[in-house]
Amino acid sequence: MKLYCGIDLHSNNSLISVINERDEVIYEKRLPNDMNTLLNALRPYQDSLHGVVVESTFNWYWLVDGLLAAGLDVRLANTFALKQYQGLKYTDDKTDARHLAHMLRLGILPDGYIYPFEMRCVRDALRRRLLLVRQRVTQHLSLQSLIARHTGKRLTGPQVKKLDGDALDALLTHPAARLTAGIAHDMMKTLGEAIERIERNVAAYCQPTPGYEIITGITGIGPIIGQSILLETGPIDRFPTARDYASYARCVPSQKISNGKKKGEGNRKNGNRYLEYAFMEAAHYAAIWEPRIKRYYQRKAQRSHKMIAKKAVASKLAKACYYMLMRKEPFAIDRAFA
Repeated sequence: MKLYCGIDLHSNNSLISVINERDEVIYEKRLPNDMNTLLNALRPYQDSLHGVVVESTFNWYWLVDGLLAAGLDVRLANTFALKQYQGLKYTDDKTDARHLAHMLRLGILPDGYIYPFEMRCVRDALRRRLLLVRQRVTQHLSLQSLIARHTGKRLTGPQVKKLDGDALDALLTHPAARLTAGIAHDMMKTLGEAIERIERNVAAYCQPTPGYEIITGITGIGPIIGQSILLETGPIDRFPTARDYASYARCVPSQKISNGKKKGEGNRKNGNRYLEYAFMEAAHYAAIWEPRIKRYYQRKAQRSHKMIAKKAVASKLAKACYYMLMRKEPFAIDRAFA
């Protein structure tokens, strides 16, 4: 008889539930998060197991990698798409684990992509870089605003980057203001050093591939952003259409329409935020360096907010990358920004 396993993973323990084809519980127990303990518990049923489902929580790496190494068929459940019947009066860890196994048995499990271990680590390093870049921008804008409040001067981005301790002391008179500005300046410098360190080390793992050479042909997508996009995307054929890919990259609007009228928004955070960061960064540079994209961005910005215009550029770039990777074709700006 076929068996199906669901694992409700927590920070320090996991609840294992094994069911058969009639949804009868064969084995169920809460165990500590120890790989050998979990494998020993599943070993008597391993020959009959037709899949093990692990929910995509913050700490799934070690469990999925260990189960795969043991030769088990592992599925990673998509938590955003995984919904139980809302009318249930009582749920607990047991019902959650059984529900995972039940959906696997029915063949309706919304599962996610399990990235290979080696490149997953590189992807996570690039994710850290994207977060550090955003933090550095936050400190940059904070310092820019502080100087404007105290002096009335609106320094440009390059001018703020060139400031040092003496220049800040000359601009600001109060010791507390100098202290705040100095901290922001030091944090910008520290974050910049960390970003450069990640970029140097990641370059050793990122070998040029056909897809990499294709998408870095887009103005605004350099080596690091290009590698981030590829690693966050994974196999491009897992996305049926360009719009699905753009939606995964959070580059399409979220709207609920009824009778031709907008009734609200939903699932705005559904997708890959790191892919969104990468395409927004690419859109920023493309709108500066590529004249045709710059004109498109400026037209959009005149009719709406500049961030909406930048998101429109990011959406165009995401769809262009989809077709380029699917068809193995170079970037054609006439088709992307007609």
